[in-house]
Amino acid sequence: MHETLRQKVISLELAPGAALSENELAASLGVSRTPVRESLLLLSEEGFVQVFPQVGSFVSRVDPQRVADAQFVREAVELASLDAVPAELDDDALAALRENLARQHDPAIGVEEFFHLDEEFHRGLLALSGHASAWSTVASAKAHLDRARRLGLHQTPPDAFVEQHQQILDALAAGDRPRARELLRSHLRAVFDDIEQVRARSPELFASDAGSVPVRRSVAVWT
Repeated sequence: MHETLRQKVISLELAPGAALSENELAASLGVSRTPVRESLLLLSEEGFVQVFPQVGSFVSRVDPQRVADAQFVREAVELASLDAVPAELDDDALAALRENLARQHDPAIGVEEFFHLDEEFHRGLLALSGHASAWSTVASAKAHLDRARRLGLHQTPPDAFVEQHQQILDALAAGDRPRARELLRSHLRAVFDDIEQVRARSPELFASDAGSVPVRRSVAVWT
């Protein structure tokens, strides 16, 4: 139950700032209120839900500081992995990355499909270094970042990120590790520019005063 609700928040199915009703969530998930209430408390501890006594529970708005912290962890791991990529790339890992990129180029690709292909691509880069299992550490650390990334994908078409992925892989295949590091760092930090553009358009999706009590109303990510 906790993981189900957590994924709904991270995927923006439950939008930042949205009011949460235990009764409605329990009914939609076919469970009693108790596991829903317990899950909301766990999500509150993780920073995904805010609970205000006598008011209600709300999906936390995107916190830029949490996003920056998650990005710091992700960048440290992924850039370090490039230093461990051998001169001779593993043929199977390289082929998987190229097949992934071919799927990313689909002009009809949707946000969620691209997001999952993007995840696979970055996990594949870790595989090139022999540290594919480190992805679980990255994934667990970047949940707040993933909400911001999804918002950004509504702002910036996937084409730009696909081209960046292609350039990173081309640099690695050519044996140019410094160029690959430079490209990967720039690619990972692009989320900050996207956040600022989204925040300018929809400031209500972002945290300002952590102690302020939200208004109980519906919140849409995009219309």
